[in-house]
Amino acid sequence: MTIRVLIADDQELVRTGLSMILDAQPDIEVVGQASDGNQAVALARRLRPDVCLFDIRMPGLDGIQATRILAGPDIQDPMAVVIITTFDLDEYVFDALRAGAKGFLLKDAGSELLAQAIRAAANGDALIAPNVTVRLLHVFSAAAPSPVPQPIEPLTEREEQVLADVARGLSNSEIATNLYITLSTVKTHIASLMTKLGARNRVEIAIWAHQTGRMRDQSPRP
Repeated sequence: MTIRVLIADDQELVRTGLSMILDAQPDIEVVGQASDGNQAVALARRLRPDVCLFDIRMPGLDGIQATRILAGPDIQDPMAVVIITTFDLDEYVFDALRAGAKGFLLKDAGSELLAQAIRAAANGDALIAPNVTVRLLHVFSAAAPSPVPQPIEPLTEREEQVLADVARGLSNSEIATNLYITLSTVKTHIASLMTKLGARNRVEIAIWAHQTGRMRDQSPRP
């Protein structure tokens, strides 16, 4: 099955470069390009791509607003949005994740990680770049003024371990290796965490872990 992708970035060279990288993948096809957020939303609604790849800083409607319109908490049929940005401490990233983005990358992340992020988003998962995400979550969760919701049920010890690994940016396979459990067991625990925390994806799980101070004493991994 081919993953259909819409790219939105105000720089033509960036759009062209991303398109070339993604079109080179056997299972990914770029079906549209937009130069600003308004055009991105219009194209997304018309084309219904499997994944939207949005820059944060765009003229008119920015990437955060576009994400909220297409994937926000009140959207019944949210689209999968991945944010890609130039800045590893961009002040808007936390808001973008809260707006419904499934993950984010730096523009220099490389073709392999970019393709992985697109595939993860298309599968309903989220890829968080570990070398960026942990720092961002530390910065923004510490400053987040909104109250942190409590889980509907207490987390088990194993769920706390999975939670910590998700917040570090580990993939499901890495979590399975780290905790000596099967991949299906990891997926079961993540599904349970999403239910208990009211999270829509692993990005929101990671945000919750940092907002509750669970990662305060743990150093970011390189």
